[in-house]
Amino acid sequence: MGQHRNALRTTAIGTVSAALLAGPAVGAAPATPMAQPQARAQAQSTAADVRFVDIEGDGGTVLKANVVTPAGADGSRRYPVIVLPTSWAMPQTEYLAQAKELADSGYVVVSYNSRGFWQSGGYIEVAGPPDIADASKVIDWALANTPADPARVGMAGVSYGAGIGLLAAAHDKRIKAVVALSGWADLINSIYSGRTQHLQAALMLTGAGYVTGRPSPELQRIMSDFLTSNLAREEEMLEWGKRRSPAAHLDKINANGAAIMLGNAWGDSLFPPNQYADFYEKLTGPKRLEFRPGDHATAEGTGLLGLPNDTWTSAHRWLDHYLKGTDNGVDREQPVRIKSRSTGEYESYPDWKSLAATERKIELGGTKKIHANIDSGANGGVIFLSSILDQFAKLPPMASIPLLPRSFAAVWQSERYSSKQMVRGTARLHTTVTSTKESGTLVAYLYDVGPLGLGKLVSNAPYTFHGTTPGKPFAVDLELFSTAYDVPAGHRLALVVDTVDPLYIEHNPSGAQLTFSSSAADPSSLTVPLREK
Repeated sequence: MGQHRNALRTTAIGTVSAALLAGPAVGAAPATPMAQPQARAQAQSTAADVRFVDIEGDGGTVLKANVVTPAGADGSRRYPVIVLPTSWAMPQTEYLAQAKELADSGYVVVSYNSRGFWQSGGYIEVAGPPDIADASKVIDWALANTPADPARVGMAGVSYGAGIGLLAAAHDKRIKAVVALSGWADLINSIYSGRTQHLQAALMLTGAGYVTGRPSPELQRIMSDFLTSNLAREEEMLEWGKRRSPAAHLDKINANGAAIMLGNAWGDSLFPPNQYADFYEKLTGPKRLEFRPGDHATAEGTGLLGLPNDTWTSAHRWLDHYLKGTDNGVDREQPVRIKSRSTGEYESYPDWKSLAATERKIELGGTKKIHANIDSGANGGVIFLSSILDQFAKLPPMASIPLLPRSFAAVWQSERYSSKQMVRGTARLHTTVTSTKESGTLVAYLYDVGPLGLGKLVSNAPYTFHGTTPGKPFAVDLELFSTAYDVPAGHRLALVVDTVDPLYIEHNPSGAQLTFSSSAADPSSLTVPLREK
């Protein structure tokens, strides 16, 4: 079967994975420097106090941490406190530049190495119950050992730290504000969307976990089942992921009422934007959502180096308002703020659904049959590399649409647009599929096609099915990954569907064929959030 051929590629990909994740995947990749407000650039002349300490976490596990307090803090006054769990595979010094900046502006900051990584004790639990208990233990320690104000407690973090912060807000009522950057709300819908394993993402996370930490026996078993497509244990895997998903604890998060800011990149290879946007819409407390071009943690990367950075500027404004009471207007601004991949300009909206206020359908008429197991040449690129090239050089993955072999790729195109079109939000595919086998995988790609037929990737998403009756049609509904992209005048959009992409594990048996059809009773279409600029 196709997944076995994918498994043969894992050794080579895994070698690259571990090396890459130690860099940009966990929050250290470069991002374009942005000007910070003058008020944020002011620094105190006396340096903040930095201490390295051991904190006793859940079950007595030792967590390596650093504490940064405002210069001159002598216990005569209380300061708001920010707790920063480290990103996956990152050392405890990850946030030191940001911690010093926060301390200079009047915060106590405690950053700690998440359990199972580097010199902290325990095993990697992937934001399991011990990790959430650790966050509360660190808050306890901060209130007992620093001039921290128990009424003004915040959590912030990148990637793994973001997920832990959101989950902690569901279980600890003391947390009043959260900044979650490049994190996840739905773990399963991040690396198993469309019931398809995100191969390169999973290999990167697993490889880096082994290099920098100690995966728990449970994690080792879960990832082995995941990468080998052990469907007999799928329900266990889904339940494991659900317990670690803030979306599953939404009622508690809303009841506790923490002010939550979410930030992510359009091309995040680990945690695609859809799951964050869905989660954002269901939050009932103070909230903010920001999306920028790039990949996992690249939008906030320069801030971790102490350089000017838009994402961290927003994060500080959010914390200042909800923990210090600063009247900086962040609560009166439109809460959804995005940056276009094409123009680099910011846009603001009152809510997520307003991005896609206008939708158009591309009719997917006719019948198209393709053979599985062959990569047509359409693909989502390479994890991290492709989205970073798109971020800095406006060079997304490309394909010559006229040259794609129609035996292996189904292609539909829109009319040419006479004016510039703005894609904002989430495109949705609805079609009818008939397979010659009971299982299979398809990958849908949306391209911006120029006059010469060269297509630039706008979005994509995978879809896998199991247990269908060969020869019997079934409906497929698939959300492509959300984005903000401008289609130039004179261009058209194209939908391409094939069955192989190096980003994903495919489940196409040998000799499989897929037929895509449309009927008057149930027409196939791609609904695109599109409006004229």
